[in-house]
Amino acid sequence: MVGAESAVVVASSFGGLVALRLALSEPERVRALVLADSAGLDRVVNPAFAALAFPEGSEELMAAWTRTPPGAVHRVSVRAFLLFAHPWQVPIEWLKGQYKVAQLPSFTRTELAALRTTINLAGQREVLIDRLPHLQMPTLIVWGIEDRVFPYWQALDAAARLKEGTLKLIPSCGHLPHVEQPKRFVSILGEFLGSL
Repeated sequence: MVGAESAVVVASSFGGLVALRLALSEPERVRALVLADSAGLDRVVNPAFAALAFPEGSEELMAAWTRTPPGAVHRVSVRAFLLFAHPWQVPIEWLKGQYKVAQLPSFTRTELAALRTTINLAGQREVLIDRLPHLQMPTLIVWGIEDRVFPYWQALDAAARLKEGTLKLIPSCGHLPHVEQPKRFVSILGEFLGSL
């Protein structure tokens, strides 16, 4: 943590699972926790998202495809549909960034390997929902109501288990509230940080 004794940890999606692990294993280092559409709260994940990582052994073929301009466009289109409530309003910077990383030689292989460590065709491999009552730090859960990766009821269940938790649901928002509705996300985050 760059020499800091403790910090407010803000994490999204599969980064949320990493943040949860940290908060549970080293609570003294996490002053407060913010989970945005976090993994690790239920086994359920959109089957289309899980299918992106399978079948195994397809890495080279998929990597070669996504490095082509049509393959990169296809990858960006699929992710925009899965990750945003309104894919036609995705920020152009996000689209350009996703197009660029898709063409990096090792990106697709690395992405698929990461997906396979966290999900399988049955859903998320690691679920920490039952450990949430052990969290002692203030915790904010932010969730896009129209999340197509992890349904918003996972946020409701998680918030109900927290000793010191706050839940903020964002309407007309998908899996990446900090990208799709950045002003709203920053406002929610600022309000939470101001209450610490």
